[in-house]
Amino acid sequence: MANNSSSHSSLNRRQVAQALNIPPEMAARNGIPSRMSASEVAALDANPPAWLAQSRANATGKRPIWVDLRCYLCDFLEVARPKKWWPEFTYVICDFHENSELPDPQAGWRRSEYDGVGSRFRGIVDSQDD
Repeated sequence: MANNSSSHSSLNRRQVAQALNIPPEMAARNGIPSRMSASEVAALDANPPAWLAQSRANATGKRPIWVDLRCYLCDFLEVARPKKWWPEFTYVICDFHENSELPDPQAGWRRSEYDGVGSRFRGIVDSQDD
């Protein structure tokens, strides 16, 4: 029996969207199936259909479609869609970590906290008092 390695590298629609750098809604709307092999995704990326080529042509690069959220303390990684309300975070930490585990903010700086970042994170912003 032949070992077909592509069957082991099946990606779900969200992973395909990440690989193509498009929103999952666009993948679904344009007929991306619920699962694809890595080789099929690579072929799609190399020879994009008209809708994908148009999406890439329209991309301004101002806002990323996907971001890596990595816990500063334990290195847990999640790939997520950034929200418009997210500021530039100084630190991203898992919900169960304590802020006291982080380095103290610089003297004269204040710390703000944002809940609901990704599925399990808090965003921390250190900023200078005005």
